[in-house]
Order: sequence, then structure tokens, then C-alpha cells
Amino acid sequence: MAFDFKKEYKEYYLPKNTPQIVTVPKANYVAVRGMGDPNEKGGAYQTAIGVLYSVAYTLKMSYKSDYRIKGFYDYVVPPLEGFWWREGVVEIDNSDKSAFHWISVIRLPDFITEKDLAWAKETAMKKKKIDCSSAEFLTVDEGLCVQMMHVGPYDDEPASVAMMDRFIEEAGFENDMEVRRHHEIYLSDARKIAPENWKTVLRHPIKKKP
Repeated sequence: MAFDFKKEYKEYYLPKNTPQIVTVPKANYVAVRGMGDPNEKGGAYQTAIGVLYSVAYTLKMSYKSDYRIKGFYDYVVPPLEGFWWREGVVEIDNSDKSAFHWISVIRLPDFITEKDLAWAKETAMKKKKIDCSSAEFLTVDEGLCVQMMHVGPYDDEPASVAMMDRFIEEAGFENDMEVRRHHEIYLSDARKIAPENWKTVLRHPIKKKP
């Protein structure tokens, strides 16, 4: 049976719809960086998503090629994730989506190396006829965070974020997003599921109050 990150690491992918504090271990991703409104048709964000999935599935299906990845085992490609921020704005502000900076990512199994990713980028470019040069190998050590499951449209996320903020305030913590970022994990296919049923993991880095 293929390894499924969502099932094996439920505490990070399937949290409750109330805030909780977790320590998130270091993880590797294939990533594409960019800026702009994620809803722009044919924009940088949608292009980045295409690149990510092309590279991610090339890696997953590598066992059907002549390329061999050391330690490979079959796995389910994890869900799309994203780190979001605006320059000079610590709090999450959705008022001007065109000003968003983002790093869109898909998690990689630990056996995938930078060499393997370089192969996948080149292979995907040849097969898919798209430019995958923007894809990079990214390691993120999130550490101490607060997270919860948000159910509903993305534009309704501020209500869940407010719940998280109240929770950490009462627990003696505060947000720590000077370097670490607002993190979202997308568990629903927005093309097939009504917005009111979308499930998104929201995660914020935190630290103890001084």
C-alpha cells in the first residue's frame, strides 16, 4: 500500500476545527516562489501550481523510468501547501491579494534528494513542454506552531485566525511571523467541492511571550 502522509501524520494534516499547539518537524518540499493574486486566471500562482504538480508526479512515477531513486517506495503525492505574507505586514491581511508573496509547495518523501529533483525538473520540462526551472528543493523547520482545520471559503479564514490568536493569547504565546510564515494546507479540490465544504489546515508559528 502506498505511503500516505495524511494518514501517517494525522496530527499535522487532519487537525481538529479548534486550535491546538504542535511542534512540526523539519520537512522537505518542492517549491515555487512568487507574488500576486492567487485568483488571477493564468497568473503566476496558477502557473506555479502546474509546475509543482508536474515535478511532483514525475518524481512519484520515477520507478517506471530508467532513473532510480535510492530508497524509493511508493507514496501518495501529498496535498498542495502554501506559505503566505505581505512585505512589512506581520498580520495576515487579505485586503490586497495582488500584494501577496507566496511559496507554494508539495511535500517530498525524505528519500528524495536535490539531485533527484533536478532530474525530475528536466524530465518534466521535456515531457510536459513547460518551464520547470522555477521549482526548487526547500527545507522548512516550522517548529512550535498553532494550527486548526478551517472549513469554508478562503475569504472566511480571518475568523479562524482570530480563534487561533485568542487561543495562544490565553495560553501565554504570541505569533512569530517575522521569519516563519502563515501556512496553509489545502485538503479539498476546489474544482469539485462547494466552497462551504473546503477544508484547509491553517498554521501559524508561535513563541512564548517574553
